[in-house]
Amino acid sequence: MAAAGDPLCRPASEEELARPLEVVDQAGWLGGSIRGKRVLCLAAGGGRQSSLYAAAGAQVTVVDLSGAMLELDRRVAAQRGYRLRLLQTTMEDLAGLDDGEFDIVIHPVSTCYVASVDPVFREVARVTCPGGVYISQHKQPISLQADYHRSAGGYTVRHRYYRDTPVPPPQSTAASVRRLREQGAIEFLHRWEDLIGGMCRAGFQIEDLIEPLHAKAEAAKDSFADRATYIPPYVRIKARRTADASVASPRRLLLEP
Repeated sequence: MAAAGDPLCRPASEEELARPLEVVDQAGWLGGSIRGKRVLCLAAGGGRQSSLYAAAGAQVTVVDLSGAMLELDRRVAAQRGYRLRLLQTTMEDLAGLDDGEFDIVIHPVSTCYVASVDPVFREVARVTCPGGVYISQHKQPISLQADYHRSAGGYTVRHRYYRDTPVPPPQSTAASVRRLREQGAIEFLHRWEDLIGGMCRAGFQIEDLIEPLHAKAEAAKDSFADRATYIPPYVRIKARRTADASVASPRRLLLEP
């Protein structure tokens, strides 16, 4: 994706960098300023997230598994004169970061690439200071369950909700499908119990939740916007780190084979 210049790997534009907080915080969750705040952009390499938060005056650390994505952050930092700290590692292992190091953790869509979100949320909780904010976006479970082509009855649910195996890849390579499912990626469905409950058990309190609107009533059949009219593709969650560092044990459901 980095080599191909995918839209997710393109730096912010001049116009966006002129109003960075407005671009990254349309919900107003971060307040009027993040100048001087310690921000972790988690699984967020590619040059876009880091440049926007740095332009807003934050002290930015970027974690990504891909060295190619982090190289894009290096280039943007060199071109713009931003000071960034870059760490190549998985989101489940943040051993290179200190306890309570960050005021804000920004986590774009990526939890779908790990089999369990529990270790991710535990690590995020560890590196977030008490009272710190964790803003994450995820693929909605139903979006990973449903078909990508609309029938007379809408978009059919194809895949089980209770599962511990990856969601089968889509058969279509249409542009609307590629926007929802990255080609060649192994993706896991995480239930609402995993997402919301997992954050709470890790030591966060949920403060807000929105479903970014991509629906368009007159969109062409089978387009990204048409499917979003029936099925919201993403959910964005605002959580705050509690002062209590204790972590509860998750409740597990046992399924018959």
